[in-house]
Amino acid sequence: MSNAATAESLTPSRYTFVQRLLHWLIALIVLGLLAVGLTFMTLGGYDGTAELLGADLTGELYKYHKSFGILLLVLMVIRLAIRIDKPKPAYDPPIGGFFRFVGGTTHVLFYLILIAMPIGGWIATAIGGFPVQFFNVTLPGLPGFIAENKDISAQLFWLHGIGGLVLAGLVVLHVAAGLRHWARKDGVMKRISLF
Repeated sequence: MSNAATAESLTPSRYTFVQRLLHWLIALIVLGLLAVGLTFMTLGGYDGTAELLGADLTGELYKYHKSFGILLLVLMVIRLAIRIDKPKPAYDPPIGGFFRFVGGTTHVLFYLILIAMPIGGWIATAIGGFPVQFFNVTLPGLPGFIAENKDISAQLFWLHGIGGLVLAGLVVLHVAAGLRHWARKDGVMKRISLF
């Protein structure tokens, strides 16, 4: 048996259970964050949401949006560290180069946006003078050398919203690709399924 064949046989065809669990947990968090974030955008931010849903519920939605955003950041850092440490499982059976390229590019974009969005939201919140909340704990806001600036905060929140729309598009693409692989029974879904 050649060295290449031996190396291929030692490469698992599935991600580890922890990687698969993180994938699905992050997916649920992202869907929730997108639903709430798109609600804020559609209703015109805090004021529009508070007018429709009331200030108390809107405050709770913002608190939990921030909290799950920070949790997402922590889980993404863990996922990235594991991804760097563990080899990517082999495709069994192999898939074509075009689909590997599209899938790889989509995953890189997911990692970038799912790390950048929570950081951007944290900065926008802090610069706007709003509390950065992780459930019932208020986290540090701005370092002393950065001044509060509502205009910059508004621009960052606008970019955060655009990032949410891009993320929603990536999710649609990812789900469509997953459904295609599931329908074709080509083994790709087994790599990331929990069971």
